Amino acid sequence: MEMRKLTKEEERVIIHKGTECPFTGKYDDFFQKGTYVCKRCGQPLYSSEAKFDAGCGWPAFDKEFPGAVKRVPDPDGMRTEIECAKCGAHLGHVFTGERFTKENTRHCVNSISIEFIKEGEGNE
Repeated sequence: MEMRKLTKEEERVIIHKGTECPFTGKYDDFFQKGTYVCKRCGQPLYSSEAKFDAGCGWPAFDKEFPGAVKRVPDPDGMRTEIECAKCGAHLGHVFTGERFTKENTRHCVNSISIEFIKEGEGNE
């Protein structure tokens, strides 16, 4: 599998499971039509139709593409980490029961872990 070259900050979040500061990521307040893919391997993860404004400081999605995201219990036992199912890149965390949307799920994703492909520009 071919992996994209990452910057040091991308490595800190994607490989070493870091977190970007809230309200700093380029996709937090971004609502164009298209597809969000894994920054590391290019796997399609989320449709822009699944994105919503949760006010949490990170991009929020209520549904992933089938089989695209893997859920893993955090070592702290309190949260559930989400990873790209294809390459294992750290995306963020998933929360349920908050009732933001009818899906009742919030994928809280680091902008640095994803890349946006505008509708009609490939990878969809």
